[in-house]
Amino acid sequence: MPLPYFLRHLTVATSLLLSGASTALAQTTVPASNRFVTDSLDSYIRRGMRQWQVPGLALVVVKDGKVVVQKGYGVREVGKPEPVDANTLFMIASNTKLFTGTALAKLDGEKKLNLDEKVTKYLPEFRLYDSVASQMVTVRDLMSHHFGFKTFQGDFSFFKSNIERPEIVRRMRLMKPGGQFRRDYGYSNSGFVAAGEVVPAATGGTTWEAYVQQNLLQPLGMTSTFAASAGFAQRPNIALAYSNTFGPLAKVPFDNWDNMAPAANMVSNVTDLAKWLRFQLDSGRYEGKQVVPWAALRKTREANTIISSRKSPIYPMHFITYGLGLEAADYNGQQIFWHTGGASGRLAMCALCRKPG
Repeated sequence: MPLPYFLRHLTVATSLLLSGASTALAQTTVPASNRFVTDSLDSYIRRGMRQWQVPGLALVVVKDGKVVVQKGYGVREVGKPEPVDANTLFMIASNTKLFTGTALAKLDGEKKLNLDEKVTKYLPEFRLYDSVASQMVTVRDLMSHHFGFKTFQGDFSFFKSNIERPEIVRRMRLMKPGGQFRRDYGYSNSGFVAAGEVVPAATGGTTWEAYVQQNLLQPLGMTSTFAASAGFAQRPNIALAYSNTFGPLAKVPFDNWDNMAPAANMVSNVTDLAKWLRFQLDSGRYEGKQVVPWAALRKTREANTIISSRKSPIYPMHFITYGLGLEAADYNGQQIFWHTGGASGRLAMCALCRKPG
């Protein structure tokens, strides 16, 4: 998926959360060099919100380790005046995957697991439909969309269900792939659920939620980020979800994907995601402390899967690859990393763009 226009003008990390929320709020001082931010950002966003019928969104842009923009647009709920601000909570959906990839890369760096070890070392009952693939599949494969499945194959039978994670993992053996193992790309949430199940197996019982909380959220001071979506509707300052997919804009129910949490379930706001982006841009450091070694964090960005190696007929891109919860591409001559996330009535995106010099 190509990045928004303004990323071509900034050496930045950015996070964009869209759901039920438009009135501009807290904004930090913007360097004069960022002309697009000062001259055009607000009008660009508001125009897009009108065109796409987006009730509201929140945005943060980080440049050179500093927050350049951090603000909300729109309202949390259609018909009510409460605005979205930098602390409004949204589901970040599949942006969760980078937290899972980072957690397992950290465990790999600590020698508590090996990304290239067979999954059956940690989950002895793990099987895929194909017996040869079952013998070969590694922890890295779980997060690289290597199964040969069609994109989302099986996933929608698990969303909003009471099927627990071990059973989701067990049912992966029933999904007949349409492509070949490690050759054909097909986006799979189930693989990340299985990766989350590797965490307690490798740590002596620490759940995925607890590991992410203790090793990522707490060190980064992400106090408004939650690994579970249960109870989201009761939290203060939340953006409601809306969709116009099947007709006029209408409110849609909140998703509860706790059973697939390592793939798509986290809740956050742009205040907290600014910290996540600073950590990403500073090679695993935050406030002068090395939270995750760069050697481990770098593994989340290294290409494990070729999504496309053809020049885009529309965008200035020649390749797209997938790491451990991050896509990568060349965009207008620069290397970029990003991931999107979608839940019912909401969209999230995090992106990193670094220019030489």
